[in-house]
Amino acid sequence: MSDTVETPSILIAEDDRSMRTSLIDLMEAAGWRVEAVPRAEKVAERMVDFQPDVILSDVRMPGMSGLDLLASLNPQISPPLVLISAHGDIPMATQAIKDGAYGFIEKPYEPRRLLNILAHASDQHRMRRTTQRLKDRLLNLSGLDRILLGASARTRGLRDEVLDFAEIDVPVLLQGETGTGKELVARALHDLGRRADGPFLALNCATLSADSFEEDMFGRDAGARGRLLSADGGTLFLDEIGACPMPVQAALLRVLEDGEVRPLGADTPVPVNFRVISATNEDAETAVAEGRLRKDLLFRINRVVCALPTLRERRDDIMLLITHFMQEFARIYETTPPDVTPDDLAALMAHDWPGNVRELRNVAERRVLAARRGTGSMAAAIQVDGLPEDVPVTLRESVAAYERELISKAIQAHEGRMDAVAEALGIGRRTLNEKIVKLGLDKEALL
Repeated sequence: MSDTVETPSILIAEDDRSMRTSLIDLMEAAGWRVEAVPRAEKVAERMVDFQPDVILSDVRMPGMSGLDLLASLNPQISPPLVLISAHGDIPMATQAIKDGAYGFIEKPYEPRRLLNILAHASDQHRMRRTTQRLKDRLLNLSGLDRILLGASARTRGLRDEVLDFAEIDVPVLLQGETGTGKELVARALHDLGRRADGPFLALNCATLSADSFEEDMFGRDAGARGRLLSADGGTLFLDEIGACPMPVQAALLRVLEDGEVRPLGADTPVPVNFRVISATNEDAETAVAEGRLRKDLLFRINRVVCALPTLRERRDDIMLLITHFMQEFARIYETTPPDVTPDDLAALMAHDWPGNVRELRNVAERRVLAARRGTGSMAAAIQVDGLPEDVPVTLRESVAAYERELISKAIQAHEGRMDAVAEALGIGRRTLNEKIVKLGLDKEALL
């Protein structure tokens, strides 16, 4: 969020001139922008130009009363209303709160208590207004803006780099912490590049075996087609390149240098042509220095380097992202996304986000599930170890949670090969795709 603090504003409806002057003086001394009208009937007209964060209204006035004013306001778009009265009683105050008033203050008022109530009401309204603006913005996003979501300078810079690098058909090395979206960026580079119509093959290098690599990747002359051949004409994504076994690194280097593979038992090599995009969650030069990454392989894959920012470095994007993810999970769980309160925002901004955007997405899911049960807060969703926020209580939620876990593990076990995932789960490919969409699974984040 921006460091600029917006001055709060209040519209006062009070027919007593001396009381109106007293309230204006109090609010201006507290640093508020203030407008005041002597009749409740004038509130609607004045709201159009002034757009207050909160309305403070006397209850008993000639003509329209404060309770009538409350009934005339649209709770979805109007600022919160705080009522003040010298004639208040508990039943009237209780009913006013039930009807949608934010608070009820008796005259003579205690200034500090009045200021606290008005400040909380203003914060709530401005947070709701910010959330609505973000929702509206999300509806208008398309293309790369929707894929690489965010408005911070770091995110805008990343989108610019992706657009630049997509146009040049050279190897790209993506560097970023776990959860920063490296495969998301790799797919964007592929989809926006010259090879968009070709295949995209993602390999998790940490799972590659030196014993079976050549057969799996190169194939056999009279047998199965090697996986590397299936990337011909498209993009080969080497994830976690620093975790690749050294013998496999040597085999990959040979393929990249020669532009061909030799299936086991074959007399002649088979040419392959693909763009290589690699990713690592550590410093590549450090991996070379420690003997875990071949220097000659690094020189082959780091023609251009793209550094992905952490969520800590793009905190201005947190509100937009949490709004997006909660909308997404609200659709999945068929509920309404909860409002983000000032306390929620404080919790989001105070957290260090070691898991980056992936962690934020998980927090959004836990928050939506808790809100569906009428409980929870953003702080509790973040501190998942302390509270079982993500434990579903309905049969539908339990089944969805089980399916999410089962499909996620299958995708990881089969390294994103969806035909193999569908076969292992005993369902059709179309059914698998439908479940992935319905459950909101992020395949890229799983691999």
